[in-house]
Amino acid sequence: MRLWSLTPKYLDTKGLLAVWREGLLAKKVLEERTKGYKNHPQLIRFKNFEEPLAAINSYLYYIFLESQYRGYSFDKSKIKLIELRNIITVTKGQLTYELGHLLKKLRIRDSEKFNEIKKAEFN
Repeated sequence: MRLWSLTPKYLDTKGLLAVWREGLLAKKVLEERTKGYKNHPQLIRFKNFEEPLAAINSYLYYIFLESQYRGYSFDKSKIKLIELRNIITVTKGQLTYELGHLLKKLRIRDSEKFNEIKKAEFN
């Protein structure tokens, strides 16, 4: 399961499709509608949030918005369209780690996206 902390604009097509699919799986886990992945480390930040289902729906909402921007047709009926006022804190170190991980993937599968984001920094 890959639930990126990075903004979805950094993801290539494969990454965006995968995060949508994996986010929907995470939503099912949080709704207790599946038996697998219950203790997956990437779910901890959502489970620890004051409203876990609102957090995952908000996360998926922003994935959905990126899909709309790119002209994709993700099924918005699968989520509740929620914009949270509170955010899940993510460290600069986590973002830097994820960016490095994503860049390794993009170097192989999408050189255009790689070149677009390789100089991203987090302040």
